[in-house]
Amino acid sequence: MLNQRTMIGPVLISAMFLMLCVKGSGQAPPASWDAARGEIERLIKASGAETVAVAVDDPSTGRRMLINEHVSLHSASMMKVPVMMEIYRQASEGKLKLTDRIKVKNRFASIVDGSEYGLSAEDDSDAELYSRVGDELPISDLVDRMITISSNLATNLLIELVGADSVTALVRRLGAENLTVRRGVEDSKAFRAGLNNVATAFDLMLMFRSIAECRFVQARYCREMTDVLLRQQFKESIPAGLPAGVVFAHKTGTITKIKHDGGIAYTPGRKPYVIVILTRGFEDGKNADALMARIASIVHRAIASAKPK
Repeated sequence: MLNQRTMIGPVLISAMFLMLCVKGSGQAPPASWDAARGEIERLIKASGAETVAVAVDDPSTGRRMLINEHVSLHSASMMKVPVMMEIYRQASEGKLKLTDRIKVKNRFASIVDGSEYGLSAEDDSDAELYSRVGDELPISDLVDRMITISSNLATNLLIELVGADSVTALVRRLGAENLTVRRGVEDSKAFRAGLNNVATAFDLMLMFRSIAECRFVQARYCREMTDVLLRQQFKESIPAGLPAGVVFAHKTGTITKIKHDGGIAYTPGRKPYVIVILTRGFEDGKNADALMARIASIVHRAIASAKPK
């Protein structure tokens, strides 16, 4: 009987938390900024997650909501956003063309010792690209795959093209002090050595704001990046908490016990706001989705209720 309780306990806690988020989603969340923050902090505490970080920037009111915003976490696939940004920066300076074609391969060098490693199609959300090994595809196609379906193979090809150091240098120039892109995906030697890509909610907020306000390239490139983010296919987290009429250009990130989402929310009659939510420690990803959706709902209600300055 003791063993049964031990096994059932976490399941019951998980179910109760999901019920709390679902029940809350049908109620009007607090309208004021302070009330919204208090409700979010209570939800985070009730979630049982190890870490939940929130960063919201609303230029219409000049207000930010920051919770654990400088906690450094494994960035998972969120690092693919600055990779895309560096590609477009290099395109804007004539260093490459988005129509340039590069050969698809599945052999990469570990940043630890230069030894070769390959990626697994079974662990990639873009298994189809592995059938194209040996083919040449446009950079724009690989960028689209990297963002919209989070292709790991496309990501490694693009990081090798522009250089991880160049990606990190760009985010530093844009004010991100703790977002670091060190390597591609599935470099197991680097993972064991602790050489991971890391990010904070605050720094990712700055990246999405840089795209929204076109701070580093010409306007047409920002529009193209936004269009790619709008084609994101994973919508279980923040978008699930936003009302109809809100258009969300975003990127998600998921690995074991890590689930993130963040992007730019376009609301009629207001300047676009940025919301980033990072989570660590959820055994069940559905709980992370439910929490992020609920937080997004609360944040949006608070923003929509405030008068623009």
